[in-house]
Amino acid sequence: MKIYDTENIRNVALIGHADTGKTQLVSSLLYAAGMVSRFGKVDEGTSVTDFDEEEIERGFSISVGLACAEWGKVKINWLDTPGFNLFLHETEASLVAADAALLLVHAVAGIEVQTEKTWAFASAHRLPKAVVINQMDRDRASFERVLEALTRGFGRSVVPVALPIGEERSFRGWVDLVRMRAALYEPNGSGKAKDAEIPSEIESTAAQAHEALVEMVAEGNNKLLEEFFDRGTIPVEDLIPGLQQAILEQRLTPVVPASGLTNIGTESILNLVADYFPSPLARGDVEGKDREGGQKVARKLLGDAPVSAYVFKTVADPFAGRVSYFKVMSGVLRNEANLVNFNRGASERFSHIAVVQGKTQIPVAELRAGDIGAVAKLKETLTGDTLGDKAAPIVYPKPKLPEPAISFAIEPKSRGDEDKLSSAIHRMLEEDLLLRFARDPQTKEFLLSGSGQQHVEVAVSRLKRRYGVEVTLKSPKIPYRETVRAKAEAQGKHKKQTGGHGQYGDCKIRMEPLARGAGFEFVNDIFGGAIPKNFIPAVEKGIVDAAAKGYLAGYPVADFRVTLYDGSYHDVDSSEIAFKLAGAKAFKACMEQAKPCLLEPIMDVEITVPENYSGDIMGNLNGRRGRIQGMEPRSGSTVIKAQVPLAEMLAYASDLTSMTQGRGSYTMEFSHYDVVPQPIADKIVAAARSAGHAKEEEEE
Repeated sequence: MKIYDTENIRNVALIGHADTGKTQLVSSLLYAAGMVSRFGKVDEGTSVTDFDEEEIERGFSISVGLACAEWGKVKINWLDTPGFNLFLHETEASLVAADAALLLVHAVAGIEVQTEKTWAFASAHRLPKAVVINQMDRDRASFERVLEALTRGFGRSVVPVALPIGEERSFRGWVDLVRMRAALYEPNGSGKAKDAEIPSEIESTAAQAHEALVEMVAEGNNKLLEEFFDRGTIPVEDLIPGLQQAILEQRLTPVVPASGLTNIGTESILNLVADYFPSPLARGDVEGKDREGGQKVARKLLGDAPVSAYVFKTVADPFAGRVSYFKVMSGVLRNEANLVNFNRGASERFSHIAVVQGKTQIPVAELRAGDIGAVAKLKETLTGDTLGDKAAPIVYPKPKLPEPAISFAIEPKSRGDEDKLSSAIHRMLEEDLLLRFARDPQTKEFLLSGSGQQHVEVAVSRLKRRYGVEVTLKSPKIPYRETVRAKAEAQGKHKKQTGGHGQYGDCKIRMEPLARGAGFEFVNDIFGGAIPKNFIPAVEKGIVDAAAKGYLAGYPVADFRVTLYDGSYHDVDSSEIAFKLAGAKAFKACMEQAKPCLLEPIMDVEITVPENYSGDIMGNLNGRRGRIQGMEPRSGSTVIKAQVPLAEMLAYASDLTSMTQGRGSYTMEFSHYDVVPQPIADKIVAAARSAGHAKEEEEE
């Protein structure tokens, strides 16, 4: 493959709702450009960018796929992003590598939930956009209806630059409203267009649409506006650069029709991207910091600038090892270059750099500023890291991703799986930034967290396919605690006489509740040597061990103070173990009197939904024992803040999706512990005791 200068590179992300045909369109674009010899199809599992077994089996993209096309003097890097809501974090994180976005909208369904979200992602990254109304060959497809919805949803700057010739099964091409020519496609799926006159039946419609386009282009450009008023139109030679500028400044979002499956409109889309979308150079300098948390610095996207690269994706390949996908942010990255990872202070060698065509890597000698490539086996580099010339440090900002919404307890199916689990999971964490893996210190469970149930299920399936590790998923245990609500005093005496030395330990303690979150406090109030100093830590240890095992339902006891104020000992029979057992007995005796109760974790929850759903959401939260803390408008949505018990939030992700048709999202973090209402506590205690009896019978 040729080496391309920055001004001849186009980095384009395909974004949109699931099932709008992004992956199929990429395969069609590559076939139309002559980059692949076979017309890959998603339904047959032969598409270029969905090559992972999970993606082929499930029929949708799970992670970002890369491909490239050479078209005229331009190289186009395609980023095929997921549209399914549980994997949108992949989409958002990859947009840093794009310089423009093609938003795909279904010609039948129109604007859907993820259409709005991905439009917002692209706008947040300041990406110029174009809209492809795809699948125009489908029954009930309507370019006009979808265009009206786009204009209502995203404003009058959404303007067609092409009109379809025919719809549904008669869709056969489009009218280019800039050059006022028709592009007619062969029905054989070759993607090749034939230049033709505009069909007479849509000539007047095309003329009106051309005038509307000219007005929109002229509107934000004083020079073109004067020309428009003087001549009543703008000639093509001035309209094209005017349109380029309007797209770059995001004053105008062009709309075109297409059908990826029949390969109609693809050659015209390639021309659109090459002619109108900006190069990385046109978008200006890139910004970073001279070190993490340091001062802002800017870097020019030029070949003679110091080299720097940003890693936007990591793939954990079981055979090739860690593969890093990167964008050259400045300078020229040559094969075998030695760069410094500015985030980790490590030196990395870029051996065998390549451009990516789906699962195939094509070796290249160098990549220039703005280009996208891949390299295998970097030792310490992970997603979000910046590498570059040691003499010119710069750190580019990492993506800000949401926190995981759901957790599952996972158990290895066999001892062999247990041995392999940790290393396999950590490889997957390198690949997927939203996965989390941790051990709950209280419940002793391993927890795998993700954006939703299907996200976690995909991770578990990949564990089995890639690494041969089988695990079972379970709902996690709630880390309840126990505490006391009253003061109590008790004596704990351990006395045992055997042949030889006996065992004797005697202590008296006072127990009292502490403020929530205070933990455990031990006070030594012994005077006169009633218990020797060397045995006092043993009393404390006995109390701590007993508290960890719980009293009501086996959950740790917290937020209480114990004062050791008296006791007795025996010169011969007293020992540390005897006083430890005495401390445990005194603790249990106090718990009987101190009004023990259960505590549950309360979470701070922040839910973002369209305004019309806020009433339903608040009603639902009240039904989950939630306490509404407040509401505030934010970017066209309503943010509801509440405190809700964790036990009521385990299945909230799927419930919120159902209640809001996928338009809602939420974050959750631990706030504090609070008392469980008695009727609910009684059920939890009964279930715990029943499980304890069952375990004892099993052991017998």
